[in-house]
Amino acid sequence: MAENEILQSTAVDAANEYDASEIQVLEGLEAVRKRPGMYIGSTSSSGLHHLVYEIVDNAIDEALAGYCSEISVTINEGNTITVVDNGRGIPVDIQAQTGKPALEVVYTVLHAGGKFGGGGYKVSGGLHGVGASVVNALSEWLTVQVHKDGKIYEMKFSRGNITQEMKVIGETDHTGTTVTFKPDPEMFKDTTVYNFETLEKRLREESFLNAGVKITLTDERELYTPVLEDGQEGDPCYRTEVMCYEGGIREFVTYINRNKTPLHEEVIYLSGAKGDSTAEVAMQYNDSFSENVHSYVNNINTIEGGTHLTGFRRALTRTLKKYAEDSGMLAKLKFDINGDDFREGLTAVVSVKVAEPQFEGQTKTKLG
Repeated sequence: MAENEILQSTAVDAANEYDASEIQVLEGLEAVRKRPGMYIGSTSSSGLHHLVYEIVDNAIDEALAGYCSEISVTINEGNTITVVDNGRGIPVDIQAQTGKPALEVVYTVLHAGGKFGGGGYKVSGGLHGVGASVVNALSEWLTVQVHKDGKIYEMKFSRGNITQEMKVIGETDHTGTTVTFKPDPEMFKDTTVYNFETLEKRLREESFLNAGVKITLTDERELYTPVLEDGQEGDPCYRTEVMCYEGGIREFVTYINRNKTPLHEEVIYLSGAKGDSTAEVAMQYNDSFSENVHSYVNNINTIEGGTHLTGFRRALTRTLKKYAEDSGMLAKLKFDINGDDFREGLTAVVSVKVAEPQFEGQTKTKLG
């Protein structure tokens, strides 16, 4: 090798040297801002709306634990979001491991929360301890108020950093948490404008899956004129949708079948529980030829299926086939029928709630 080639090779090796100086340590929530897609999927419109879902999921977890019955989501002027729940309120006492108020820990530390078997929640969805802190990291500013023990505690942040330490700002006669945030345009460069219909679809889905929980969505960006049942225009008002379904997933099936003709009037409903796990199934056949089955684990749409969906399909096929054989319906058939035949025209919702779900390649989706 010529001398000049050796010198060039040595220079390249030196330029590509990999040592401790190449190792970066991201403090606090810097990792979220560095790679937001790892936490919310993308920084497009879907990621923007995902911020809302994460805060709502925390309120839903309170509902699953039996402490929250009402959740309101408001799109404010300037496309900021306010989420209010009447749960127990995020803890404000000192967290032993950090020596800091639990409220501060929840919003500034990744993987901190009541969803890791510590007794806070037996069943939960969301990002398991990173949802609130991720929303905080990706917000230009965020304010959280906690109504608890007769007092209102408030804390403020900007891009994950504390701008106001937790302090008491007043008294209260109820409990709950209020979170208001503005998505950071530095992170969401495509858009920071929220779509009412997109939020409505997801929140309606949450309401169906959690029977009796009242979820209200309001758009305060502009007034609109509603059209009344008689065709007349009503008074200008903010657009509002109130969603509450005492029938839960039974009403979900009815909603999905709203433009189809059911073959039987009543929705079939089954439920069971074992330990901390519960399972619900609602189903109804219609006159179409397609199968329309939605499956969920802890309110998360498992679009790629899972053992819960596989078990339902097998049980349905086995039960209906045995009934058909015992009743003699299959005696004259010259071909075998399979699971697809039994699911033709079927609309069903399968919802399970378990303590330690395993999600592989699953993502949340909107209600279709």
